[in-house]
Amino acid sequence: MIAPVHSGRQLDHYLIEGLAARSGMASIFRAKDLRTGRPVAIKVPHPEMESDRLFFERFRREEQIGAKLDHPSVMKVFVDDDRSRTYMVMEWVEGRLLRQVLHEQRKLPGERAVGLALAICDALDYIHRNGVVHRDLKPENIIIDAQGRIKLIDFGIAAKAGARRITFARLSETMGTPDYISPEQIKGKRGDARSDLYALGVMLYEMLTGQAPFQGPNPFAIMNDRLSNNPVPPREVDPAISAQLQEIIYRALERDPRNRYASAHEFAWDLQHQDQVGVPERVELRDWKLRRPPWTRRILSYVGLVLVPVVVFGLLFLVAAHK
Repeated sequence: MIAPVHSGRQLDHYLIEGLAARSGMASIFRAKDLRTGRPVAIKVPHPEMESDRLFFERFRREEQIGAKLDHPSVMKVFVDDDRSRTYMVMEWVEGRLLRQVLHEQRKLPGERAVGLALAICDALDYIHRNGVVHRDLKPENIIIDAQGRIKLIDFGIAAKAGARRITFARLSETMGTPDYISPEQIKGKRGDARSDLYALGVMLYEMLTGQAPFQGPNPFAIMNDRLSNNPVPPREVDPAISAQLQEIIYRALERDPRNRYASAHEFAWDLQHQDQVGVPERVELRDWKLRRPPWTRRILSYVGLVLVPVVVFGLLFLVAAHK
């Protein structure tokens, strides 16, 4: 039986100082590296998860990706082969999650929201150039320190170019969080760098307006809303948002990834040069109040229309057969 981890316990070369966070699959502890004296974060899977093969592959992939990346806005993973059990060692970051900031402030001043989006673009540009797609970008995976710098964390469902795909039973583990998942991922595609840019577009909308662009009583309703309807234009929520910044958000939220920003660098350029962003006439600005039924309901209605003549023909055949 694996001994539980608790404060004051030494885990190999690390002294556990306290529990920092806990999820359904793992706990994260603050610890001290006894060899260097530096503070670290140690992610320890719950005992019942260590025997789960798919979780283990996900955990190992997260470690491999994290160890490969080296950027000031991406949480660093330290490789340590001398371990008595499964855990991951990461840099310790003092700060708050962007989700906590949004919960307290609801929405952010435009300059700060754009500044955070630019910092996230920089981190995404780096990981994308290194063949990594995050696939679960959201405020819960962005840490902001006291100086306003960001750290991109949690590469649990990230994908490396050419890597074998791992599938999971749970929706959020398969393709991200419903509020931020891209339309192509909803349709079952793996998603690429443009999927991360879509998620950043959702986050920028949320930072500026205080609300997510797509709504619903449950995750599936939110995803259906994303496929069927247009969000409330940001300037309808807050007229202080410029037409150019609104256009940038729409470019990031294009349903078809081919119409979206092609790279984080391109996204960042528009944020830095808003005065040069053209503002075309958009159907999204004209028809956003029109609410279309969810795509699943539409499909069922189309199937029903196709079946009507079949059913009628069948009834006529039965009547004729009994004459």
